Amino acid sequence: MTADDVSPRCIEFIKDQLYFAILQQKIKSTAERHCFCIDEELAYENFYADFGPLNLAMFYRFCCKLTKKLKSITLSRKKIIFYTCGDQKKQANAAYLIGSYAVMHLNMMPEEAYSLLVSRNSTYIPFRDASFGTCMYNLNILDCLRAVHKALQYGWLDFSNFDVEEYEHYERAENGDLNWIIPGKFLAFSGPHPKSKIENGYPLHAPEAYIPYFRKHNITTIIRLNKKMYDARRFTDSGFEHHDLFFVDGSTPNDSIVRKFLNICENAEGAIAVHCKAGLGRTGTLIGCYMMKHYQLTAAEAIAWIRICRPGSIIGPQQNFVEEKQNSLWAEGDVFREKMLNERENGKMAVTRILSGVDDITINGSNKNRTPKKEEMELYNDEDERNGLTQGDKLRALKSKRQSRSSSGSLSSRSNNETWSE
Repeated sequence: MTADDVSPRCIEFIKDQLYFAILQQKIKSTAERHCFCIDEELAYENFYADFGPLNLAMFYRFCCKLTKKLKSITLSRKKIIFYTCGDQKKQANAAYLIGSYAVMHLNMMPEEAYSLLVSRNSTYIPFRDASFGTCMYNLNILDCLRAVHKALQYGWLDFSNFDVEEYEHYERAENGDLNWIIPGKFLAFSGPHPKSKIENGYPLHAPEAYIPYFRKHNITTIIRLNKKMYDARRFTDSGFEHHDLFFVDGSTPNDSIVRKFLNICENAEGAIAVHCKAGLGRTGTLIGCYMMKHYQLTAAEAIAWIRICRPGSIIGPQQNFVEEKQNSLWAEGDVFREKMLNERENGKMAVTRILSGVDDITINGSNKNRTPKKEEMELYNDEDERNGLTQGDKLRALKSKRQSRSSSGSLSSRSNNETWSE
């Protein structure tokens, strides 16, 4: 492919220096240009028909790669062309990467970066969820760019202190299957089991396996959203708060559960670890609700950021639920912030426990004498979760299978105290 063939397809991100192109075939570097492609190097690990966005570690590796090229003395006189010649899925991920890089490192607004991406009449297919079947909700590249922008604003995204090896280590099933969604605030993880074992090809971990990591990272509260697979006292006896807010796998929470979840998180003294069965659907849905209330993210931005941190999160009808809750949670957030402001101005404590809706939550095994409500008993006796494989089981098994490839050296050679142990 000649220079004449490439140039008309190039989108300029840095004048005379950085370009992005969607091409039909691979191209070689020349004396005037340096070309690179990550279509095979950074590949999304899908559950079903989902294909992106690429996770936080892959975004980090792309940023490092591109930044090094831009700073290279040997490439200083060359035009750097980042290109994709893959299918539509590869094109969408490549566009998301260069667009996010522009937002993060070139100080572009999301809309500015996106307008460049579509300036050559390029169209990109939307990202979809990790459910089996018809896609119910489209997540666009612009949503991802806006999510990255918000994450930068709030300090959730800071590659200057991001440990990519740690991220890749702990996101693996055998090492805990956990990801920070908001650093220092929300950790999403796969549900613990009574004892550590392999089930349906997926490594399950006992509560005790998580405790050293939780203590090191100031997690004080655990919220369980699936049925009771382990005794909560295994956490509470070690000094953690533990809450149960069950709703059926693959479903959406009622208003009472959302309200209770928000109250718990607003009153937690440290970070909060949230899990359901796979730590994807129910877990991501409720964390997304908190992000909309307290950070005014749109539903699409919340879904995008959570999936960048923990691919596969928020599934099926949960996507539409998050969108439907957006405006009411924004309004609740405004009221909450106004209340906090008034209390500070009136000389009251800056942090006040908001107790409405929390009175019937089991905290640290308290309320033991409370008679369970009939509907609550029915929820905990859910047939689908008790008998047979649920969505969470299937997703966990798929995650384990896709990660069964040989571990990278960074995983097997971790010598610090963070190495996962049972």
